[in-house]
Formats: sequence, C-alpha cells, structure tokens
Amino acid sequence: MGAVILLVSFAVRASFGVFQIPVAEEFGWARAEFSLAIAIQNLAWGIGQPIFGAIAEKIGDRKAIVIGALTYALGMVLTAFSTTPLEHQLYAWLVGFGVAGTGFGVVLAVVGRAASDENRSMSLAIVTAAGSAGQVVGAPAAEWLMSFLTWQETFLVFAALILALILTLPLMRGPAPASKAELEESLGHVLGKAFRDPSFTLIFLGFFSCGYQLAFIIAHFPAFVTEMCGPVEPGGMLHGLGITTASALGAVAIGLIGLANIAGTLAAGWAGKRFAKKNLLALIYTGRTIAAAAFILLPITPTSVIVFSIVMGALWLTMVPLTSGLVAHIYGLRYMGTLYGIVFFSHQLGGFLGVWLGGRLYDAYGTYDLVWWVGVGVGAFSALVHLPIREKPLAPPPVAAAA
Repeated sequence: MGAVILLVSFAVRASFGVFQIPVAEEFGWARAEFSLAIAIQNLAWGIGQPIFGAIAEKIGDRKAIVIGALTYALGMVLTAFSTTPLEHQLYAWLVGFGVAGTGFGVVLAVVGRAASDENRSMSLAIVTAAGSAGQVVGAPAAEWLMSFLTWQETFLVFAALILALILTLPLMRGPAPASKAELEESLGHVLGKAFRDPSFTLIFLGFFSCGYQLAFIIAHFPAFVTEMCGPVEPGGMLHGLGITTASALGAVAIGLIGLANIAGTLAAGWAGKRFAKKNLLALIYTGRTIAAAAFILLPITPTSVIVFSIVMGALWLTMVPLTSGLVAHIYGLRYMGTLYGIVFFSHQLGGFLGVWLGGRLYDAYGTYDLVWWVGVGVGAFSALVHLPIREKPLAPPPVAAAA
C-alpha cells in the first residue's frame, strides 16, 4: 500500500515540468513565474516533511496520509482555477504540504518500522522504486491528457487520483510496536543526540544536491529538451515509437529516468544490505556529477537525451533508501519519520533553489547552462561530505531497573 501511495503521489508531482510551457504561453508569463510556484512546492514539501513525520508518530500514519491527500487534492483544484502567478505560488504551498503527507517521510517510516532488520534496506528500496514508477507514467500521462484536455482539466483529473489514495488505507498493515528502550526515549532526546552528532549534519548537507538536481530536472528538463534538442529524425527508431517532436521527447525523458531508476533503486537496496551506505552514497553522487557534466559538455541530441536519461535515472532516487536506511541505522526507528523529515528538508531546500534558479537564470541569460554547472558543483560536494560519516548506531539510554 505504501508503494501504491508513492506511485500516485509522485506521478502527479513528476508531471509539473510538462506544464511549464503551456501555462507560460496561455498567460504570457516569464519562465520564472511558474518555476517559482514549483520551487515553492518543493520548499513546502521540505518544511512539511518533518511536520507530517511528527503527526504520524503522534496520531497515526493513516491519519497523516489522509490529511496529506486532502491537502494535496485541494492545492491541485485551486491551482486549476488560478489565473495569476501569485495564485499559483500561493496554492503551491498546499500542493507541497500534500506531497509531504503522501511522500517519503511518512511512507518510508511505516515501511521501515514494519520491515525486519534483515529486509529493511530492500523494503525501503522497493517502495522508493514505486515512486520512480510514478515518475515513469506521470509526465507522459500529463502529456497524453493534454492532447484532449486543457491543463486545468488535467489538474482536476490528478486531484481525483490523489483523493483515491484514501481508499488504500484500510489495507495498510501497521508496523511492529516499538521496543521498550525506544518508547522510553523521548523525541527531544533523540533530536538532541542527532543535532549534536556531526554525522547527522553531514547527512543533512549531503542531501542538498540530490534535491537540487532532481527538482531542476523534473521542472525544467522537458522545456530544456524542447528548446535545445535537435529535431527527431523522421523514420528513425524514436519516430517509430511515436516520439515525433522534441516536446514529446522531453516528457518521455522524464519517464525514462523513472524507469531506469526502478532497477537502480532496487540495486541500491541490495547493496545497502551488504556495503557501507555512506560509501555507496558517495559513489552515487560522484556518478551523477560526472553524468551531468558530460551531458552539458556534449552536443544536445535526441540520442544524448536518451542516454543521459537512462544513466541519470539509474542513479536518480537510489540515495533515498540509503539515506533513510542510514538515519534508521544510526538513530533508531522510533522517530525515523521526524529525523528523516529534517534531513529531507535539506533535500527540498536544494529543490527550491534548483527550480527557482532554473527559471530565473533562464530568463536572465536565455540558457540553462549555469544552473547545470551549479548542480555539478553541489554534486561533487555531496560526494565528499559523505565520506567522514560514522555509520554506527547511537545506543539508546539504558532502561531503568525496576524498583
């Protein structure tokens, strides 16, 4: 059920880049206007993640997901009827909080607590891969819907899908109860331990570039491909698959990234059980940095777009099960949702900057090149900061002896 929730939630979230050009053209907006709305959505997601993690731990996971789905759907409906940049940017807060309530922080905490120690890494990877499956269908579905619906009507269809998530909740099995030691350890005590631990700071800082790169690509890659890619060759393989325009290629590229990441995330889950998670994270960030640098240095063609999408996709969300698993391994499962939510806020700060800078710098210079190179730099930074992390559990306080 966690996989179903993430699949639908992320399918809708991953589609927003497809709306960049239609919305801007309908209202005559600069690219930065809708980009700021998507950036705010990412920031709200980051702010909401630890809040929804704490709500889930306080009143229950299912209630937190219901609140998230209602907020998400309301934001989509209000956005569909918005006609000014300010309205889009205001309702983006609702969408972002809704993604937080139906996204990684809540769902991964449920799955992480329900899974055994032996299977936790792979369980987290499977559910994360479901989010990637949502990305596979989200952008192409939006492109298909807009072939016979307006973008506003497409938003309403997506709102209905989000509301349907509530129907899955009765089937969600609750996780195993916390241990006595975990129950006696308060949230404040766990947060204090984490904030005093340099490793938590390094995990927080390292997750920034993941958000920057992912959010920038989700929001701007379809438009980037539409404007920068050469024409799709008639009679070629892509043309035979129905990809006849650069716009269609941009939407399919987002889907390809998600498709490749299903295999990549499952591989990360397998590796996370066998190797140090911090070293795997350093390798993944290094690979993403090299892939982004190579793509922007080489000519942009339909072939390079496909190759980049597959390579970047294989590394796309691989750090999510590894980072969440690292948090659970070091700080325990009792408050995993809140702690991972705090770390995820760094991810979404990066996402905010990636999306906002993409629109701002494009309007200023007519190109995305500078935004790409910033992404290369922060990716290299993330690879380095994971190396000093101490991947060792912090012991809970001793249980008091009975009187």
